[in-house]
Amino acid sequence: MGSLVPVALVMCAVFVLGGRSAHAYIGPGAGFAFVSSFFILFVTFVLALFTLMTWPIRWIFLTLRRSRALAGARAKQVVVLGLDGQDPELTREFMAEGLLPNFKKLAEEGCFHDLGTTLLAESPVAWSSFQTGCNPGKHRIYDFLVPNRKTHLPELSSAQVGPPARSIRLGKYVFPIGKPSMPVGRKSVPFWKTLGEHGVFSTILRVPITFPPEKFDGVLLSAMSVPDLKGSQGTYFYYSNDPEDDKLALISGVKLPVTVQDKIARAEISGPENSLLRDGGEINVPFVVRLDGTKKNPGIAVLVLDKKEYPLALREYTPWIEVDFKAGLGIKVRGVVMFYLIQAEPHFKLYMTPINIDPGKPALPVSHPMTYAIYLAKTQGTYATLGLAEDTSSLNEGVMDEEAFLKQTYQIHAERERMYFDAIEKTPRGCVVCVFDITDRLQHMFFRYLQDDHPANAGRDTTRHKDAIRKLYIEMDDLVGRTRAKLRDDSVLVVMSDHGFKPFRREVNLNTWLVDNGFMVLKDDPSGRDMFADVDWTKTRAYAVGFGGIYLNQAGRETGGIVKPGAEAAAVKSEIIDGLKKLYDEKENCAPVREVYDGENVYHGPYAKDAPDLVVGFRPGHRVAWSSVTGGLDAEVISDNDRPWSGDHNFNPPDVPGMLFSNRKIARENPHITDLGPTVLDLFGVEVPPWCDGKPLMPAGAPPAPEKPQSETSEEKKQEVGVPTA
Repeated sequence: MGSLVPVALVMCAVFVLGGRSAHAYIGPGAGFAFVSSFFILFVTFVLALFTLMTWPIRWIFLTLRRSRALAGARAKQVVVLGLDGQDPELTREFMAEGLLPNFKKLAEEGCFHDLGTTLLAESPVAWSSFQTGCNPGKHRIYDFLVPNRKTHLPELSSAQVGPPARSIRLGKYVFPIGKPSMPVGRKSVPFWKTLGEHGVFSTILRVPITFPPEKFDGVLLSAMSVPDLKGSQGTYFYYSNDPEDDKLALISGVKLPVTVQDKIARAEISGPENSLLRDGGEINVPFVVRLDGTKKNPGIAVLVLDKKEYPLALREYTPWIEVDFKAGLGIKVRGVVMFYLIQAEPHFKLYMTPINIDPGKPALPVSHPMTYAIYLAKTQGTYATLGLAEDTSSLNEGVMDEEAFLKQTYQIHAERERMYFDAIEKTPRGCVVCVFDITDRLQHMFFRYLQDDHPANAGRDTTRHKDAIRKLYIEMDDLVGRTRAKLRDDSVLVVMSDHGFKPFRREVNLNTWLVDNGFMVLKDDPSGRDMFADVDWTKTRAYAVGFGGIYLNQAGRETGGIVKPGAEAAAVKSEIIDGLKKLYDEKENCAPVREVYDGENVYHGPYAKDAPDLVVGFRPGHRVAWSSVTGGLDAEVISDNDRPWSGDHNFNPPDVPGMLFSNRKIARENPHITDLGPTVLDLFGVEVPPWCDGKPLMPAGAPPAPEKPQSETSEEKKQEVGVPTA
């Protein structure tokens, strides 16, 4: 009975108080864990007690408010099922083969259209436009990474996490005062916040760029940009005593030492920095693996961590395992990890996921209200909280294989499904939005199987997982069918993707091109190191950061900038545009660059000044080079992409539209992703805010738009998706 009390407290806090009112990739920062963990649990306890005392009055008030709010709605329930990156062209192909009956029924009863995407055509930009109904000039998300104008160095665009502004030092201890700083990178207002202001409740699950979570009348679980417990965007760990593995060049992972003697492997988990001690360093937690198992299970390895034993089957993931990192004075922070035993002999090889923030005892607020993450953990089990939870890096860097990646990806997908169907059941009147990442992550890593001559196929299996993408789309079709079975007859269902997918065969290093063409100047002894390590900024006129952005080294804006605003800046941009359009790939016999967009002409709004000066729209097949993303150089401007990450969407937006299905017709021929938020608002009878660029697609009394043939040229598609204004 006692164990049920915490769950009851959490559920009350979620559904009465908060629910009703209330080194890997460049990370948002570390040093947050211990102070934030204590803060969250303390506030959770206070909220729960307050909720239990006031819930009858609040329940009556909120029930009356919602009944009035929905009186003018044309839909009592709207469900938006987001399938990140599902490609409309592949969807049509598989529908024609009869593989997607539920998508086909949805198209016949309602509609199926290409969905215009954003510039850049990537998740942080597109999903920000989805939730705000605005172009990037109004929400300020232009890419995964953007440059810090003071240092030129790349940083995460969506979130920065830092320690509290003040602290007290007592001897060797440092006691922070207050909670960590977490400024929100994405500006403007999500449509679910506007719904809440009009009494309409929403459940929002894992929509990218919702971290840090913002207050609104509903519940939300954050997604992209939620860090791991080390403060990065996903640092995985690899334990191996194979000397050959010393040759691995890990970027997003860390290879840690392991000793094996008498059938016992010994190693440590590398945890977060101890921010409560001066120069505290990392907190490491030891563990052992008994390779001879136990007397009861002699054939199964056993992981021993913090005096607890966990079976460790070969090439199978463990469940989520709790790991406590103790800072001293009885203070600890908890993370969760999964282990995967790759090999026991002749060499020991063990993979461990990034250390996810424990949703049951979160070290950072990963949900709104804070108790919602705890409710999900208590009722459905522990789950991944990392923003980029599917570990593409370990496959890309040769630690894991495709089979291990598929198992992990589908396991995380199953966690998301449980949350999604729980949300549909718990939100019969209101809005449910859930984004599934599997469609994006799996296509990134398996697109090479769709092209026999893809450079990434060299030396790799080309048959075992040849149908992985086909099976993925069939799984998504089944998800659509199960969703429809759960909905009411008058519910509105929208199934959409933020962009499409195409092969990524060749990479273009924009920084190398800028050097070769005199726009970037290096020091006397260039090494091509990352993060602009060899750049002479006193002579450099332009630099590239992220997946297509080029920035002028502008006087008065960048530290040490030399390009004067006005006529000189315009001349430099014109020269770069002309030069990139003349670039030619002899191997592929084509021009890699479709279009180069001038940021001043594309973006509009209060944050347009923060936009890239130029954005490169590559033809499908060519994408910005890996090293160029973070300010590095390559020997050649154009080279093969031979990594497992063989598919992408960071191409010219008209070539990679998303898709839009609905069980209702829409009134526009050329829907854009900015239209979806206004559409949901309109369905609930809420006036669309004047700052939105998008327009409702299902206005009352409007005739349905005719279906368009899907054979437009690139230029026709360009006009359709409205790249110049969105």
